[in-house]
Order: sequence, then structure tokens, then C-alpha cells
Amino acid sequence: MLRDLAATGWPVPVVQFSDDGLLVMDWIDHDGAGLSDTGATRFAETLAALHAAPVPADGEPAFGYRYDAMIGGLPQINERWSSWLDFFRWKRLWTAAWLARRRGRIPEATLRRIEALGLRLGEWLHEPDRPSLIHGDLWAGNVLCRAGRVVAVIDPAISWSHPEIEIAFTALFGGFPEAFYRRYFALLPAPPDFIDRRRDLYNLYPLLVHAALFGGTYSASVMRTLDRYGV
Repeated sequence: MLRDLAATGWPVPVVQFSDDGLLVMDWIDHDGAGLSDTGATRFAETLAALHAAPVPADGEPAFGYRYDAMIGGLPQINERWSSWLDFFRWKRLWTAAWLARRRGRIPEATLRRIEALGLRLGEWLHEPDRPSLIHGDLWAGNVLCRAGRVVAVIDPAISWSHPEIEIAFTALFGGFPEAFYRRYFALLPAPPDFIDRRRDLYNLYPLLVHAALFGGTYSASVMRTLDRYGV
């Protein structure tokens, strides 16, 4: 995944060696500080360029990827689908919910609520004009900065997806200044009601992933999101 992102010109560490048990990357000198407004604006431009990258003309359905991935310690199934809503329903929400249930992190009733929500996704979400290549695990802890500017991004969970799911995730745990969103949406404007109607729904996927990995408050956050959408 790091090599694929590097091929797009994205700032990622150079991979020196990898196999099933070991990953060796270049050391990235960073100071642990967050983004300045200037750095956030520049990174928004970098992200918008990734999301606008051309879709490969390989004759395959667009959403997903040519191989499965991991998001944290959880499998991310990237089987390709032609419909974004179907892909998000089955390969994101349902798969993460099923894994959380199998690990005993959510009850059976919550799994059934996720299934019911999936059948109603068309009430809130729309098919994008085209799929976008996304990093997939873009929270502030995976963005390495020095002097307020991004020097590298690590730990991807790559796929061709809807760009809104990436932007939603950046807001879940905070750490991205308002300047980041101003510049991103100036370059790639979102349809109306992203924050009010769709952002929390898209963040149900990373919440389910965290619930499967850690349980606890993440499972409670899943319940609150389901309550908000009336299922």
C-alpha cells in the first residue's frame, strides 16, 4: 500500500523490505507536533490531488482494490463492486460489524441494526461521479509533521472509495485545523449536507473497526450513531 501511494507522488516512507512478518521503512524525522494552518492548507492540496487521481482503466468494477488490505489489526476486504452504496454496505459496514460481533464486542441486536441501516443507505448517501483513491486510515496520528508541515503519512488502508469517507474520518478524532477543510472543499466541493447528514454515517465504519479492536466506548459510539439514524 505504501508503494502504491508512493507511485502517485504521495509523501510516504520508502519501503526498503517487506514480507509477511517484517516491514522496513526509511526513518522519518518528525517532531510530533500538529499541522500549522500553512501546513494544513498544503496537505489539503495533496489529499485533493490523490482523490482526483485518474481511475485505472483495467475493466474492473471501480470500488475496492486489486488486493485486500488491513486497517489497523483488522482485515479490510477490498473485493471490487460497481456500486458505492453496495460496497459500503457489505464490504465496510457489514464486514466490520460481523467481525466486531464475532469478537464479542457488539451484541447480536446491534448487528441486526447495522443490517437494517444498510438497507436504507440510499436515504442519506449518493453514488459519487467517480471513485477516488483514498489513504483509508487518515487520522492525525498517521500524519507525521515537522515544523507544522507534513513530512510523511503512514499506515494506509487503501481503496478506491468515495472521498467523503476519508474527509469524515479526518474529523472523527480531530487534529486537522479548519484551514485544511477550507482548502480541501475549495478544490473538491462536497454536495450539500455532508456534515449534517453523511459525515457521522461514514464514520460508523471506523467506529465499528475500533469497536472490533477495542470494544468499550467505541461500541457505545456505534450505538449512538445508530440511534441518530433511527435504526
